[in-house]
Amino acid sequence: MIDINDHENLKAWPFVEAKKIIKNLGGINNFKAPEKGYVLFETGYGPSGLPHIGTFGEVVRTSMVQNALESLVDVKTHLITFSDDMDGLRKIPENVPNKQMLKDYIGKPLTSIPDPFEKYESFGQHNNAKLQSFLDKFNFKYEFISSTKKYKNGDFDKTLIKILENYESILSIILPTLRSERKNTYSPFLPISTETGEVLQVKIDEYRVKDNSIIFTDPSNNKKYETLVTGGNCKLQWKVDWAMRWISLDVDYEMCGKDLTESVDLASKICKVLNKKPPQNLIYEMFLDEKGEKISKSVGNGISVDDWLRYASPESLSLYMFNKPRSAKKLFFDVIPKSIDEYYNHLKKIDNINLIEKYNSPIWHIHNGFVPSFSSEISFNSLLNLVSVCNSSEKEVIWGFIKEYDKDINPNENSELDSLIQYSINYYNDFVLPNKKYLKLENENRKIFEDIKLFLETTDHESSAEELQTQIYEIGKKYNFENLRDFFKLIYQVLLGQEQGPRLGSFIKLYGIKKTIILIDETLKKR
Repeated sequence: MIDINDHENLKAWPFVEAKKIIKNLGGINNFKAPEKGYVLFETGYGPSGLPHIGTFGEVVRTSMVQNALESLVDVKTHLITFSDDMDGLRKIPENVPNKQMLKDYIGKPLTSIPDPFEKYESFGQHNNAKLQSFLDKFNFKYEFISSTKKYKNGDFDKTLIKILENYESILSIILPTLRSERKNTYSPFLPISTETGEVLQVKIDEYRVKDNSIIFTDPSNNKKYETLVTGGNCKLQWKVDWAMRWISLDVDYEMCGKDLTESVDLASKICKVLNKKPPQNLIYEMFLDEKGEKISKSVGNGISVDDWLRYASPESLSLYMFNKPRSAKKLFFDVIPKSIDEYYNHLKKIDNINLIEKYNSPIWHIHNGFVPSFSSEISFNSLLNLVSVCNSSEKEVIWGFIKEYDKDINPNENSELDSLIQYSINYYNDFVLPNKKYLKLENENRKIFEDIKLFLETTDHESSAEELQTQIYEIGKKYNFENLRDFFKLIYQVLLGQEQGPRLGSFIKLYGIKKTIILIDETLKKR
C-alpha cells in the first residue's frame, strides 16, 4: 500500500478519482468501507450492437481507478459489468447479418429477439457473450450482470416499488428536460406488452401505488391493462433505470461518456429523492472515428479490439485509454504506431524515475503496479520501416537484420520483440504497402543523397543512432528548406515510398550503414 505521506503527490487521474471515492466515504483519516463490505465499481453496456473498443476503454479505465483505490486504502473492491439487455431494440445495427429478420423485432427486449448470427438463444445473449469474451481476453476480474435476469428474478422489486411510490417527484425531475410532445406520454415505467412482447413507451393512465401496479392502454389493440411494476413486467426508462441500478446494487463509482452528462445529473437527483447517495462519477470525452464522428455500436465505425490486437499489444491499447480521458480522441488505425512506441518509451524510463513518478506513470496503472522489464532500443516505427525497405513479410528476414544490429538478441529470449516484429509486418501489409508511392529523384536533389552517402561511407560504423541522426540533420541544414521536416520527408518519399518515417539515425543503425549506402546508391542509379 502506498504511504499516506505520498498521497498528496499522486496526480495521475486514477489516483485523483480514487481520492474522490475516499472523500465520499469519510476521507483518508476517517475512511469507512460501505456496509456491504466493499467498494462497488460499475461499468454499463447497451447490447443493441456488438461491443466496441469504447466499451473496453470504460472497463480498463474503471479497473485502473479500482486498483488505485486498493493501493491507497485497505478496502475490498468489486467490479460489475452491467448489460442493459432488457432494453427494446430501437434500430437495426448495420454490422449484423439477417437484417430483414430483425425488422420484425423492433421494440422488443434484446433478450427476446432471435440471434441474427444464429449462435445463441437471443441477440442480447450473443452480444453479452462477445462482451465477456473480449473482457476475459484481457483477464479483467469482473462480475457480469444481465438486466433481464435481475428484473425477472425480482432483484430490483424493492427499488421499483420505491420508484412507484415516488413517481410524482421523479416526474418533476424528468419532465422539465423533455420536449412538449414527449411530456404528454412520458412515464418512468415501460410496461412489457402481453400481446406483442414489446417494451411500450405509452402514457400511464393510472399509478396504483397500493397495488404496486400501473394501468395503461396497449396500442396494439387499444385495450386497457393492469400490470405489476415488479417481476419483469415493466422496465424503467433509461435515466430512471440507471438511478434504480445505482440504488439496488449500491454502486459507489461509475464513469461514462460525455453524451450521458445529463443522464448522470438526473439519475443523481432521483437517487437523492429516494434517500440514496449517488455514486462518484467521471465524465470522459468520446472516441471519434477518422472523420471526427462518434464511434457507434450500431454503425460499427472505428476500430474493434480485435483490429487493434492485430497490429499492437494489449498494453499499447491500455495506454491509449489511459491518456487524457477527458479529451476527445480520434480512434483509427493511424494512432496505433505512435501508441506502441509511447508505451515502450514509458516502459524503458520506469526504472530511472523516483517512486512518486512511478506511481504517476501510465505504466504503473497499465500493469496494476507490477511493472515488467524491457530494455530494447528498437522502436515499432523503426521495425515498420525495416519491413518496408526489406519489402518482406518473413519474420526470419527481419530477425536477420536485428541480429546483425545486436548479436545478443534472439527470438527465443525476446518474445516481446518477436511479437513486435509480427505486428509491424501486419501493419505494413495492410496500411503501408498499398499506399507506397516513391518520389522520383530530381537532379536538383541528387546532391542531398550524394552527401548522405558520402557521410555514411566515411563515418565510424560504431557511431550511435543519435550521432548518425545529428550528422544527417547537419546535412539538411546546408540546403534551402524552409522547414527541415521537408528535408526528412524528401528522404522518406525517395527511399521508402512514404511521407513519414522513423528517426533516420535509428533506422540506419538498425538496417545497417553498409546496406543504407547500397540503398542510396541504387536509388541514385535508378532515378
